[in-house]
Amino acid sequence: MNTSFFKPILLLAIFASLSNLVHSAAIYPIQNAAILAGSQFDIKVELDSVVSIEEVDVRLNGKPISSTIKQQVSFIPNEAGKGSSLLYRDVQLAKAGPYTLTVKTSQATQQVTWDVYASGPRKVKNIILFVGDGMTIANRTSARVLSKGISEGKYQGKLSFDDMPNMALIGTSGSDSLITDSANSMSAYTTGHKTAVNAMGVYVSRASDNLSHPKVETIAELIKRKTNMSVGIVSDAELQDATPGAMVAHTRRRADKSYIADQLLASGAEVILGGGSAYFYPQTSNGSKRKDEKNLVEQFKLKGYELAFTKNELLKMGNAVGTKKLFGVFHPDNMDGSLDRFFLKKNTVEQYPDQPDLTDMTRSAINVLSKNPNGFFLMVEAALIDKFNHPLDWERAAFDTIMLSNAVQIAKDFAKTHPDTLIIVTPDHTHSGSISGVVNDAKPGPLREKVGVYADAGYPNYPKANIEGYPNQIDVSKRLAFFYGNYPDHYETLHPKLDGTFQPAVKDESGKYVANPKYIQLQEDAIHVGGNLPSHQESGVHTADDAVLNAIGPGAEQFRGFMDNTEVFKVMVKSLGLGQ
Repeated sequence: MNTSFFKPILLLAIFASLSNLVHSAAIYPIQNAAILAGSQFDIKVELDSVVSIEEVDVRLNGKPISSTIKQQVSFIPNEAGKGSSLLYRDVQLAKAGPYTLTVKTSQATQQVTWDVYASGPRKVKNIILFVGDGMTIANRTSARVLSKGISEGKYQGKLSFDDMPNMALIGTSGSDSLITDSANSMSAYTTGHKTAVNAMGVYVSRASDNLSHPKVETIAELIKRKTNMSVGIVSDAELQDATPGAMVAHTRRRADKSYIADQLLASGAEVILGGGSAYFYPQTSNGSKRKDEKNLVEQFKLKGYELAFTKNELLKMGNAVGTKKLFGVFHPDNMDGSLDRFFLKKNTVEQYPDQPDLTDMTRSAINVLSKNPNGFFLMVEAALIDKFNHPLDWERAAFDTIMLSNAVQIAKDFAKTHPDTLIIVTPDHTHSGSISGVVNDAKPGPLREKVGVYADAGYPNYPKANIEGYPNQIDVSKRLAFFYGNYPDHYETLHPKLDGTFQPAVKDESGKYVANPKYIQLQEDAIHVGGNLPSHQESGVHTADDAVLNAIGPGAEQFRGFMDNTEVFKVMVKSLGLGQ
């Protein structure tokens, strides 16, 4: 028997087996990271073998790292059984320019290059960053149709951010995936560094503990460490959710909500308003989701914050002359959207009837923060646009896009008398929605034949919106045909969901998600749509489509063309002079 034929195959099998035991080496921050001069960050070196610290030569721009970095190195002889690691905490590089970090052992050499950039002097007094979570172009278009109307091809008005003079397309992908989540994408805005899905304020390393990964400083931390400015955080989601959490937290897992609540308290932000009260109360309190006895609400009070738990209390405290710090939580979970609060009274509105609007929270936040003569940074998240895009509930997403427009108008009105204010409106990522025509109930035939396209579409017949931009009826006879490009199995009714947020899919006996039979029972001619997502997905998912950013005010001219999401951070810190 000729064994020579089998030797290459045997060698390949042995090599493949051995390769499973080799762990990739890595350096954090990663290759081509852009780092603000003077900001704090951790350097981590992961080796793919076990060595002694004496065997490792670490050089920064050709010199021993100890000549530039004075922090004591932490050496982990064998981290998680994957090799040795070195960790330098709270590093700062004061001088701008290119930096090359080289790591050598007897077995291998690693190298990364970073761009450390300075900011120059401060150019703005205030920055207000609005994040329309998951807001895609079709959300804006549908909101404009509903709130302003359209006749003979022309809209009868614009959303408040439509006429902002500066615009950019924003790339949202993370370090690990084309498709991002809100933790990863918001972290790029708040730190200027890329990270992985579900992570915020850290580079995702091989550390086993969520809170031990190499950290990067957030813009809120920079402001508190280097200036006397005030900081505000507003969201109609849980305040521990990804977008507000990325303002203050450093964790591999966005699900660490009790920790994020702790960080909100520790942040020193003067205004914190939103949902998520369940994580601020001790575990013995009714409805608490904590696993300890910390009472953060009481601690906020002890730190001098005025407290608000209803819309009326918010308006009272937000307008009070003496209010310098304000903490408000108005729902144990995510707050209710504007369509339900103002019109349908569904979801949890009956349980929590006195929730404030995003406009109320924005106005109160600006009232309090603007008392600081040193200026402020305010982040306002319209979180529910995303929360409704996921379950394919475009009408609710449109109403909350209108609400975002109203909140932005409040900021624009403030900027008229405070022209040293930069206002930015942007999604953190996008969804797949698109408007394809108009559904006309009067058209004959089965449900799908009622969708008019091109000349057959005509225009919808929503009633004229009220002064706040909301039509009082959405289940009209001629409605927008709004479709999502990714989805689980579901029944398409081509009608708004008047009894509560759409739940397109439910689990079957095998654990897979199938079309929710509720909707075929409610509407006999509902169309069964076979999903184009994996069967373990219960709702629509984010997309890699570019996000559209609008801006106005000093510094807004820096937003143009296509930009990476980390560059939004760069514009903000340069405008505030945080890297001098």
